[in-house]
Amino acid sequence: MDITAIASAILMGLVEGLTEFLPISSTGHLILLGHVIGFEGPPGKVFEIGIQLGAILAVVVLYWGKLWGIVTGMARPNTAERFYATNIILAFLPAMVLGATLHGPITRLLFNPWVVSVMLILGGIAIIAIERKMPEPEIHSVPQIGPLAAVIIGLGQSLAMIPGTSRSGATIITALLLRVDRKTAAEFSFILAIPTMLAATAYSLLKARDEISMDGFGLVIIGFVVAFVVALLVVRAAVGFIGRVGFTPFGWYRIVLGVLMLIALSVVG
Repeated sequence: MDITAIASAILMGLVEGLTEFLPISSTGHLILLGHVIGFEGPPGKVFEIGIQLGAILAVVVLYWGKLWGIVTGMARPNTAERFYATNIILAFLPAMVLGATLHGPITRLLFNPWVVSVMLILGGIAIIAIERKMPEPEIHSVPQIGPLAAVIIGLGQSLAMIPGTSRSGATIITALLLRVDRKTAAEFSFILAIPTMLAATAYSLLKARDEISMDGFGLVIIGFVVAFVVALLVVRAAVGFIGRVGFTPFGWYRIVLGVLMLIALSVVG
């Protein structure tokens, strides 16, 4: 590993930790940043998935008490923990099925800065529109979400396979449309990220297992650690900010960034 590759891995990890849990598309930011600095990383998108796992580990640490309570209480029928776990499983299933089916074609055809820029703009417009017309919340905890709503949120999450969409943004906005309050929607999105990203990491590593060198693993580890530390600092602040301010600022940010990137891409060619 040379110093340029190490610095690039640190920068990518920093951006991942900052963006994974905000509705602005961490994958989109990584694709745009990688394009700007010329960083490709190991084959098979393993680097991107690996550093996303670092951010997810931060959620495991921060929500460990809640996660442990769910695990130990889910075996008892008709408990909040049982309903919580059921909703997470049901919301995870669409991403598992569609991800295994469409991961290859989407990675080959859509992982480019043009697609990301357009999706940032479209997603930003959707966020602003939905925030303005958002129905009055009726669901104020994850166990209240219900099986059908959980599956619908999972289908919303699946849209994030298109880079630039934002996994957290897609799940949160879908939840808001189903009358889930902002704080509960954000919490559900964060917890749902754990099985989703674990599965994505395992799948990507399996697909690219013959192509990764030790240097490649070293870059993944560097980015993983940076993303983990930064996400530890960001997650709590993100929940509080979203609860107070909402999502409209993120919508405008997406639109501005997407437009600037389209301009830059058109000029550069």
